[in-house]
Amino acid sequence: MKRIFICTCLLTFGLSFACFAEGRLNPQVEIERILQSLKYRQGEVTLQDGLAKLNIPAEFRFLGPEDAQTVLVKLWGNPPGAAPLGMLVPANLSPASEEGWAVIVTYDEDGYVKDDDASKIDYNDLLKQMQKSVHEANAEREKQGYKPIELVGWATPPQYDASSHKFYWAKELKFGESPDHTLNYNIRILGRRGVLVLNAVAGMNQLRQVEGATPRILSMADFNEGHRYTDFNPSMDKVATYGLAALVAGGVAAKAGFFKVILAFILAAKKAVIALFVAIGVWFKKRFKKGSAPPAPAPAPVASSPDSFEYECTKCGAGVSASAKICPKCGADVSKVE
Repeated sequence: MKRIFICTCLLTFGLSFACFAEGRLNPQVEIERILQSLKYRQGEVTLQDGLAKLNIPAEFRFLGPEDAQTVLVKLWGNPPGAAPLGMLVPANLSPASEEGWAVIVTYDEDGYVKDDDASKIDYNDLLKQMQKSVHEANAEREKQGYKPIELVGWATPPQYDASSHKFYWAKELKFGESPDHTLNYNIRILGRRGVLVLNAVAGMNQLRQVEGATPRILSMADFNEGHRYTDFNPSMDKVATYGLAALVAGGVAAKAGFFKVILAFILAAKKAVIALFVAIGVWFKKRFKKGSAPPAPAPAPVASSPDSFEYECTKCGAGVSASAKICPKCGADVSKVE
């Protein structure tokens, strides 16, 4: 059953249902117009000026940054933000359908992520820490009027291929008392200067479909020569301050610019991408810094008003509303913060 969870602020960002002199625009007609405007691609696709490439097989279609943003904002009702590198959608499903799911592609340039801890990570223990952090963050989340979130467990335990430097895992999430759990399926490809991030947006009932497609998705994505993990030059390249454990802990949306301001619920429960995990991801990255003591958990992003969402000023760390152009604490220009 389709259920649309609309917050007041979505009225600003969703489909335009404006009244014209001759009558109200038909929403279904607008959806069809948007779908027909999408430019799908297959075959070899280059990402971000040669950074990486995707070889799109017949069973998938690719949408570039502009079209992916159109789906996220106009079809799924997310607030505008930095466009992703693209979006993968099954060729036989419409992104506007209840059965539709997609893989959002972004790039996290935090540096070279060392994988020497791969065989030492206790993922069951890590899961318990993550569940505790999610639970502790719910008090503040509910205070701000949002439903609590429960990290139910692994839908697919983390698996890392040391030869290809590709990593994937999946989490099962529950919002409030909703009987429909959300699937958060994550694929990461390690590169010379950062990580290629592929997040599947789907429902738990689509786990088998997404999991079945994962080997194909893993095989179609790679960094280009000069950007590969094996191209790392320790004398000139930056090393990330976190390892594989932090990638998993913050694997929903950490550092993906678009998702810093994403809402808790979008078109349907199965398409939920949780802003709470942005803060949790940042906390876990700090928690797993080599040689650092664990800081206190960061609070979840909160809404200061029905139509504004807070994020951190990159200069002083103060909370800033999404509509602000100047940080209220240090006066820095934050109009270009993603």
